[in-house]
This record gives sequence, structure tokens and C-alpha cells, in this order.
Amino acid sequence: MARSGRISLVLLALGPALTAAYAAANRVAIEAATEAQINGPEWEGGGPVDADGMTALGVDTWQLIWWTALVVGVVAVAFAAIGVLLRRHRRGRALLLVLSGVLIVPYALGFLAAFLVPLHVFAGLYDAPDFVAGIPSWQPATAFLLLAAGVAQAIGLSLAARSGRREARERRDAAHPGEG
Repeated sequence: MARSGRISLVLLALGPALTAAYAAANRVAIEAATEAQINGPEWEGGGPVDADGMTALGVDTWQLIWWTALVVGVVAVAFAAIGVLLRRHRRGRALLLVLSGVLIVPYALGFLAAFLVPLHVFAGLYDAPDFVAGIPSWQPATAFLLLAAGVAQAIGLSLAARSGRREARERRDAAHPGEG
């Protein structure tokens, strides 16, 4: 396997890995914010806390993050599969490239949702200043994990497509020497 082939596989695998890292980092941020909300002066015995120790706001923000990560994660897995298929010299490459172009839309929308609606904006709708104050300062930067995942996979797809074209050309030339 050529060096670019290994690199393309690593880049393709980064998509799902970075998406999982996005979800995990945000879970930590939500738990810290929920803890601050429960211990804050605004709570005063507040409302119910679920079995995970989350308030209604914590649960709602986690659902927003979870759905974003799920959509982007499914797309990231699809990109990885497309990249592996592009490395093969078989037909259908054009369809795979078109499909990857279509799948970039939910990837971009996931990043935009994460970037434009960070937790402190969403939590502001609930008028919960203690929750907002408890959100770690690094949380808004987690959206860039999704951007990094998309960029890595786009580069990985490009390398995989180029590797597959090269392999197909080499096989064609080996099968029909002197032509071309």
C-alpha cells in the first residue's frame, strides 16, 4: 500500500473519531454547567434532576449536541466508506464522488449548528445564568472539531480517489502493454 493510501485511511478515520471527541467534550461541558446551575443561587431547590444528575436544561442541551454529533457522525462514517470504495479500481467512482458532494451539506450544517448556536446561546433561552456561567470557556471551540473532521475527510477522499485512479491506470497499462 502506498504511503498516500495509508494517509488517506487515517484521514478518513479521523472524521468519526473527531465527531465522537466533539460529543464527549460537550458532555463534559454540559455536566460542568449543570453542576454550576444546581449549586448556583438561582436554583434554590429548583426543579427536578434526572438520574444522570442533569436538569431539564442540561438534558435539552445534551440532546442538541447528541443529535448534531449523530448526524455528523453518520455522514463521517459514510465518507469513510466512500473513501475506501474510491480506493478500488472498479466502476461507479463518479457516483461515489457525486454522493460525497451531496453529503458535504449535512456535514457543513452540523458545523454551522455547533458554531452558531453554542451552549451559552441555547442556555440563554432558558434564562439560567448559573448554567451559562458554568459552561467552560473552551466549549465554543469544540465546533472546530467538526470542521477539522470534515477537512480531514475531504483530504482523505481526494487522496483515496487519486490513489484509486492511479491503481486503475496501472492495471490497465499492465493488461494492455504498448497501448495508450
